[in-house]
Formats: sequence, structure tokens, C-alpha cells
Amino acid sequence: MHVPPALPSVPERLSLLVWLTAALVALMLLAGCSKAPPVAAPRGPVEVGVHVVEAERLAINTELPGRTAAWLVAEIRPQVGGIVQRRLFDEGSRVHAGQALYQIDPATFAAGQASARAGVAKAEATLHSAELTARRNAELAKIDAISQQSNEDSQAALQQARADLGVAMAALDVARINLERTRITAPISGRVDTSTVTAGALVTANQAQALTTVQQLEPMYVDVTQSSAELLRLKRDLADGMSRRAAQGKAGAAPITLLLEDGSVYPHPGVLKVSGVSVNAGTGSVTLRAVVPNPEGWLLPGMYVRAVLEQGVIEQALLVPQQGVTRTPSGAARAMVVTADNRVEPRAITVDRAIGSRWQVTQGLQAGDRVIVDGLQRIKPGDAVKAVPVSVDRASALAPAPAASLPGVSASSPIRR
Repeated sequence: MHVPPALPSVPERLSLLVWLTAALVALMLLAGCSKAPPVAAPRGPVEVGVHVVEAERLAINTELPGRTAAWLVAEIRPQVGGIVQRRLFDEGSRVHAGQALYQIDPATFAAGQASARAGVAKAEATLHSAELTARRNAELAKIDAISQQSNEDSQAALQQARADLGVAMAALDVARINLERTRITAPISGRVDTSTVTAGALVTANQAQALTTVQQLEPMYVDVTQSSAELLRLKRDLADGMSRRAAQGKAGAAPITLLLEDGSVYPHPGVLKVSGVSVNAGTGSVTLRAVVPNPEGWLLPGMYVRAVLEQGVIEQALLVPQQGVTRTPSGAARAMVVTADNRVEPRAITVDRAIGSRWQVTQGLQAGDRVIVDGLQRIKPGDAVKAVPVSVDRASALAPAPAASLPGVSASSPIRR
């Protein structure tokens, strides 16, 4: 009879399990120790976009707000009173100097002229009589036929008659002028505005309200204002030799370009004629007046425009894209520059003014420096980099906006230091 082998006891089974577990752990440790530790892949130079700084000619342009004004303005007011009979022009049309605009009822003034003419005739008759009397008395006085007093009286009467004739003739001239003034004419050539009166209206001499306005719109004035601080800034740059005056036109007039309300460039450049000699105490600004051609009549009085004025020129200006300039925690401007051995070097710089999407750098950089404008997030000072030049247009389209890189600084105004 076959007898089955005896099963191991419980303690024996536990001991076997512990032994097997220890053996498995030992095998795993040996397998782990047999593998070589992973080797980190060497990091190559980071590719960054750089802008190569170049010295260039920089025209210092100032964009100033302004309003257009007519070259000549004539407010039409009556010089005599009466009833308006007719309006003799089309509103908004062109009129020439001397053209009739209104007709006032002339009846009263025609009668006044007739009366003055009669007064002249009467004075002439009186003068003729006085001349005869004075001539006759002068002959009689020679033979003592009349007294000397009578002769002197007749001579005085003659002088008075001549004076009365002069007064009468002056009155006739006044009556003639008043009659002519019943026909109101344009004193200048230009465009006539709308009429404030109609036929049948009663007007008075030199009244406060103008009947209409005639404006000459070729050429046009453009009145702009500039802060006195900007004028001082320009004069200081000129004194330091940083810039020179912009090329001027005839008679020392500086050229300007107009930007219209819709943003388009006005095709006819103008010239700056007058620069104010005093500062407005309320606004701290100086008024500048320019003259601009207006052959097509596009400009109308009162239009808002922006005048671009070239005030000076810097021959060796250094310009850097705005995204290549950052701020340190203390607020100082800084740029990352690629050195000759292709390492990143932080460079403290001084920026002066915004020129479009670029900053003008006055200190800290020189021509030939390579400023990092793309990839700033991937590098730190001392890193090895691969510099790839990018164009200014491409650099201008890269991520950081001026307000983000230089908080609190407007892209159209100089940095306050």
C-alpha cells in the first residue's frame, strides 16, 4: 500500500516563503546594479534672434495736433440800414472781390443823394451871387463909394459861400457812398458761407451778426501747439551737438507733412512760417503756424489734423527694436547682447525716445553690437547661444509689446529719467 509523502508543516512553509522573497529581492538588486547609469545629453547652444545695431541718420519728427484756418476771412456786415431786397449769390459758391452779395432797398438813400445834389446846386448859386457882390464892392471901395466895412463884409460872405459849397459837395459824396453801400459786395475772393438773412429782413449799419462770411481757402493756415518742454529738449540736443537742424526751405521755413482725420497723408507738404514767442501760462505750450497749399479744396477751416514736423537730425543714431529692451527690478533699461565668443551678456543702456517700434539708445551700445530680440525666455547671462540675425521688420512683429517690456512708457513719447 502506497503512502503519500507528508506535507510540510506551517512553520516550514512560512520559512520557505521568506527565503524565496529574499532571493527575489536579491536578484532584482543585482539586476539594477548591473545597468549603467543614464548619461544626460549635452545641451547645445540656444538659437536666438539678434538685431545688429547700426548707426543711421535719424530725423527727429514731432507729431502735433492742430486745426486748419482760412488764409483770409471777411465777415459781411451792412454799412447802412434798410430792408434786404435780394440775395445775389449761391451759398457755398466761389465769389470774387467786388461781386455783389446783397441788395438793400436804395429808395431812401437815392432820395438823400438827390437832396444833397440840390444842396450843391443851391450852394453854387449862392457862391456865384457872393462873387458878383464881392467884385462890385471891391470896385466901389476903390472910389470910396461904399465904406470899407461893407467891402470886407462882402469878401467874408464870398468865403462863407465857398465853404458852404464844400460842405454841400461833401454831403453829396456821403449820400453817393451810402447809396452804393446798399449794394453789399465781397471784399475778397473766396468761398461764401451760408446766409443768415433772407429777403425782407431788416438790417442795421455795423450790426453784430454777420450776414455771411467769405473765406479764402488757398492756401490754408494750420495752427498747432507744442509743449515748451519739447522745445527745450530740442534746443538742448542742438547745444550738445547730438542733433542738427532739419533742412529748411525757402526763407528758413521748416517743412511739415499733414495727417488727415482718417489717417491718410495729405499730398501737399507745407512749411512752418511762424513760431510763437510766448508760452501759454495755462497749457504750457507754444503756438506754431504753418502754411499749406490747398489747390483741390480738401482742407476746410476748423478741420482737425496732425502735423509732422521735422525738427532736427541725428547723423549717428543707434536704434534698437523695443522687444530687445527690458527693465531690471530697479527700473533701469537693459539689453541682452551676444559677445564675440557667442555668450549672453547683460548690458545696461540708456534710452532717449521712441521712434516707431524702436528705442533710440544714447548709452550702453555701439554700432556692431548684437542685441537679442527673439528667444529671451530661453537664455540667461553667460549662456552659449547661436546668433541668427533678424530684420527690423521681423523684429518689430515679435512678441513683447512696448508697454509690456517697458511698463509705464508710451511708445510715442520719450522716457522720463
